[in-house]
Amino acid sequence: MTNTPKVAVVILNWNGIKHLSEFLPSVLASTWPDLDIIVGDNGSTDRSVDFLKNNFPTVKIIQNDQNYGFTGGYNRVLKQVEADYFILLNSDVEVHNGWIEPVIALMESDSMIAAAAPKIKSFAEKDHFEHAGAAGGFIDSFGYPFCRGRMFYEIEADKGQYEQSGEVFWASGAAMFVKKDCWGLAGGFDERFFAHMEEIDLCWRLKNMGYKIMYCAQSEVYHVGGGTLNTENPFKTYLNFRNNLLLLKNNLSFLRATAVIFMRFWMDLLAIVRFLNEGKRKDAWAISRAHQNFVLHIFQRGPKTIKRSNLPSLKGMYKRSIVWDFFIKKKRTFSSLEADNFY
Repeated sequence: MTNTPKVAVVILNWNGIKHLSEFLPSVLASTWPDLDIIVGDNGSTDRSVDFLKNNFPTVKIIQNDQNYGFTGGYNRVLKQVEADYFILLNSDVEVHNGWIEPVIALMESDSMIAAAAPKIKSFAEKDHFEHAGAAGGFIDSFGYPFCRGRMFYEIEADKGQYEQSGEVFWASGAAMFVKKDCWGLAGGFDERFFAHMEEIDLCWRLKNMGYKIMYCAQSEVYHVGGGTLNTENPFKTYLNFRNNLLLLKNNLSFLRATAVIFMRFWMDLLAIVRFLNEGKRKDAWAISRAHQNFVLHIFQRGPKTIKRSNLPSLKGMYKRSIVWDFFIKKKRTFSSLEADNFY
């Protein structure tokens, strides 16, 4: 790279003083030469801002007046950030000092690359991938997201099986690199999502515009995960099911979305039955509420009307049902899926 791009690492914080104290020092040790470290505070009440001012005076602080969620929080903060590249980084992520360089080098190699993510591994088990991103995100024909290295609850050990960088369908919001211009063209996050799957929606919009989303194997970070909403939280269940339907509506053609969403309602009914059989009535009710909310707001528009490309990128979409292949055909690892079944 002849001219060094300006990079801003932007951490959205909400009552995360514990994570900031533990992980911010590793971010500050990053070796990228033209770098801003910014914490966007989402109306915290745990004295996070005072803690930052007293302990990390070089960190820039941008304060929101209340908690706008992951989507609204980032949208407001990033309007105030000047850089060529944004790195959206969760507060519970540990990085190494040279983690930025390989990803920016990859993105600078092609003007059509809009976003990318490093390899995301578990902070607790550093030889394993982490649920939120692993070695790049994919999606099946019914809108179910999965990762190379993580399919549903099955998480693989990193044995060097995914060391090839390349195009994927979505980059994890836990550590997402995105070109500022592309962020603006896509209109940022859809604030209806609040949290969960908003990065998949953003990446899909970018792909519909003809851009590429990449996975960079030469950089890895370690994510704690579940810092704000743990996996057993019914609100998380609600967001995942409601947002998945929004994802389909936002990004598929009307006819295709109608058909897929109709099928998803029936597939979600099976999930309700499973939760009831497991005694998880709150989760079952959360799916029902997700359906109700989706129907009530079905005619709401997304964040921006994008200019769709005549050649949208389908790279990283799985042509089959990952639910069928995982639960019925017992294909539990990404490498067990046939390459011919991907676009």
